[in-house]
Amino acid sequence: MKKLFLVAVLFGFNSVFAQEDVEFTSDNSWLKAGITTGIPVGDTSDASSFSLGLDLRGQYLINPNIGIGVASGYNHFFGEDNVDDFGVIPAAGFFRYYFTPNGLFLGTDVGYGFLTNVENNDGGLYVNPQIGYHNKDWNFYAYYQNTFAEYDVDVQNVGVGVTYNIRFK
Repeated sequence: MKKLFLVAVLFGFNSVFAQEDVEFTSDNSWLKAGITTGIPVGDTSDASSFSLGLDLRGQYLINPNIGIGVASGYNHFFGEDNVDDFGVIPAAGFFRYYFTPNGLFLGTDVGYGFLTNVENNDGGLYVNPQIGYHNKDWNFYAYYQNTFAEYDVDVQNVGVGVTYNIRFK
């Protein structure tokens, strides 16, 4: 079921990106780069006490209120109680709704989370809803992240992040 949902979401994003005559300018598209920090929750809290990550995004504004794009990065979970460190590398599409040019936004990432340093588990469906504040240069947000990996393993994390907007010239 998770794989079917992932395929449906990816096909949905495909029709959004299939627009013709899209012009990328510094007013409607940019790279977002930043860091995240979080606290593992659920079963993940038994294996890790802290996470630190890198957040990378390419965004295109459909209009002043709706942004879409691709998201990736790396989330490193520091192991505890004789558990090795492990990580999640997301490969996702994202959607954001900006209520005003400066202020509140809501968004989510949906894609696949690749697990690193976890035996016999490649990963699974990745979701990352967010709520935050943005201005011309910065995004500050809180998030809940879950990778629904194989064998009923859910890698869950709540935290905060910040990204800087690097404009295309």
